[in-house]
Amino acid sequence: MYLALIPILNIFFFFWFFFLQSILSENQLVLGAGHVCACDGYSKSFRCRCSLKAHESLQPGEQSYVCGVCRKSFSRKCFLKTHHRIHSGERPYTCDICNKSFSQKGHLNTHQRVHSGERPYTCDACNKTFSQNGDLKVHQRVHTGERPYVCDVCSKSFSRKDILKVHQRVHTGLRPYTCDVCSRSFSDRVTFKAHERMHNGEHPYTCDVCSKSFKRNSFLIAHQRIHSGERKYTCNVCTKSFSRKYILKAHQRIHSGDRPYTCDMCNKSFSQKCNLMTHQRTHSGDRPYTCDVCNKSFSQRGDLTAHKRIHSGERPYNCAVCNKSFSRKDILKSHQRIHSGERPYNCGVCNKSFSRKGIFMSHLHVCGGEQPLTCDT
Repeated sequence: MYLALIPILNIFFFFWFFFLQSILSENQLVLGAGHVCACDGYSKSFRCRCSLKAHESLQPGEQSYVCGVCRKSFSRKCFLKTHHRIHSGERPYTCDICNKSFSQKGHLNTHQRVHSGERPYTCDACNKTFSQNGDLKVHQRVHTGERPYVCDVCSKSFSRKDILKVHQRVHTGLRPYTCDVCSRSFSDRVTFKAHERMHNGEHPYTCDVCSKSFKRNSFLIAHQRIHSGERKYTCNVCTKSFSRKYILKAHQRIHSGDRPYTCDMCNKSFSQKCNLMTHQRTHSGDRPYTCDVCNKSFSQRGDLTAHKRIHSGERPYNCAVCNKSFSRKDILKSHQRIHSGERPYNCGVCNKSFSRKGIFMSHLHVCGGEQPLTCDT
């Protein structure tokens, strides 16, 4: 009986084989073989023939699926369905580790690499790895110098579209991010988020060497160069190197003499904005830094830090010659001149030289015929 079924089964499998082959031929499902179906009109390629047919069914510029809320149009129904979640707030894809939810499955897959540490995209120029293909493409422009996004107002070019978008707000004045604590507004989200941390005290970026925490990732990266010793920014005049770009920029003003920051009260100019801000407290009397032990206030954070060492007894600066320790670096520097014999302050009247600025200034009053400054108390 079973032997009689063999010819029938052979015929069945024969036709089943050719049926499957016809499906594979139709759709060209070649897994891992790259894009195999190409559109003659646009030279665009697709992994399967059904996607090619959906693409070819559209006329140039045609968008057949329209959102009923914002009237934005899409070439495929699945794209419209995903777009609808912007309006509905639906986020159906949830991370099973941290419960963060996403509107698209692809975004969830990318997010999960945060937990797994997977970085499958590698730069063939420097071997740096990335978790997203888009990040790799942007990074490769560092090597190629490509800056495809151009501002139509000032013609400045950028390597990323989002950076161009933020830049354009310089021209439009748009500041879409507003702090709900102090109502200050910002043109970009990164600066806004960093500002919010001033109010809530959050420092989410932590150094794995010394455990110091920072409110911005860029601050952490710059800080880590203290441990690594990396100084990637070099002055082209004196070849002095720096760990941060803005410090190099400020240093170069020593050579150029540029002092772009001017006090609007006394017209004194400064090479760094922070120095101008500190100076302006001379006029305003503002002393925002207060000692939590004795309530003494200071105009500069560095002065407060040095003052606190009076209470703690800390003396972190040690002389390499006599091992004497000091609470401030400038006092150590002045002390070291005892050993070196250096006397950098010279009187233009009598040519006498001094190792300390305070003594030099007192001498100038005497030598110049002025009375030295005295304390009233």
